[in-house]
Amino acid sequence: MHGTFDPAFSQVAEEFAANLADRGEVGASVCVIVDGEVAVDLWGGQAAPGRPWTRGTIGHVWSCTKGATALCAHVLAARGDLDLDAPVIRYWPEYGAGGKGGTLVRHLLAHQAGLPALREPLPPGAFYDWKLMAGRLAEQEPFWEPGTRHGYHALTFGWLVGEVVRRVSGRSLGTFFREEVAEPLGLEFWLGLPEEQEGRVAPTVPADPPREPPTFSLRAFTEPGSMQALVLANEGGYMAAGESDSRAAHAAEIGAVGAITNARGLAGMYRPLSLGGGDLVSREHLALMSQTASAGADTVLLVPTHFALGFVKAVDNRHLPGADREGVLLSQTAFGHVGMGGSVGFCDPAARLAFGYTMSRQGSGLGVNPRGQALVDATYQALGHRRAYGGIWYAANP
Repeated sequence: MHGTFDPAFSQVAEEFAANLADRGEVGASVCVIVDGEVAVDLWGGQAAPGRPWTRGTIGHVWSCTKGATALCAHVLAARGDLDLDAPVIRYWPEYGAGGKGGTLVRHLLAHQAGLPALREPLPPGAFYDWKLMAGRLAEQEPFWEPGTRHGYHALTFGWLVGEVVRRVSGRSLGTFFREEVAEPLGLEFWLGLPEEQEGRVAPTVPADPPREPPTFSLRAFTEPGSMQALVLANEGGYMAAGESDSRAAHAAEIGAVGAITNARGLAGMYRPLSLGGGDLVSREHLALMSQTASAGADTVLLVPTHFALGFVKAVDNRHLPGADREGVLLSQTAFGHVGMGGSVGFCDPAARLAFGYTMSRQGSGLGVNPRGQALVDATYQALGHRRAYGGIWYAANP
């Protein structure tokens, strides 16, 4: 383990060391920023066999990408360039095909658009062709009437929200994020990794097969025509072994799952939001970003989920069996996003907290697995919070 930490956050360092020593961590990083100041910046383990995880190591953070994509949309909305309550067709006229003319921009952000997958088979490499993916989504009929229910748009979210960002700003999603977020904040965080950065990437270590798969996976494997099966299988080969670690995958702007960064990058992106919005959004718009937009039974994941407009909110599923029990245990005022395997980035404006955790070895659940949750728990404990019934954090001395 390497890096620095404020002694007040020594328990975070202890849990990080325990992850490496006892919980199967291969390589990882964690960063905690409080009141705008770095309280924890740690890394350790291996980036690859024979190659240590260093301060400069970066990795694939999967669905933590959605937080970056959503932030781009909110930056435009806070400037008055994008109306979240407007129909998508105001900005993307072709999207009205297939009976989707009533879909609102907020439906895209809240996983209510009804397009978690594509029905027609995608060709190999489809995820690397933005025009193809946006066009296919614009043409397709939704699986449900937009706005009437929610279901996690695990892979399509990036093209749905990202195409709106592109139409409004005139820039690709990755370019907009780089110019408006990453570069102004000094972040090593990419949606479309430059080739010269490729040597810093820690390859993903897939999770061991779960003894009891999530209900989502069981549905996908046993019902070939289901939405769940289409999510996992109709993806142009992106989820094939090793493909997501290819140069083509890293170079593509895949706004749902393709970002490359580390814990410092994730926490740094959420830092301005933890302080009231900074130069990204107004304090009034920040309040909108943290509000619940959809919650309850998820039509795709088949477990309860809880979303703000483009971000994950706290959800406690520990009452469910097996791998379905993994949720996201944060403060009720926090919002951010988890990534497949357990990475997580979020902010908690009430606590003036920004947090990032990335790792190479994935866990098998749908939420924050015990390695990441231990770090989140220790962070809140260091801030003087306690966990109440239901797993949600509250101030110990309000």
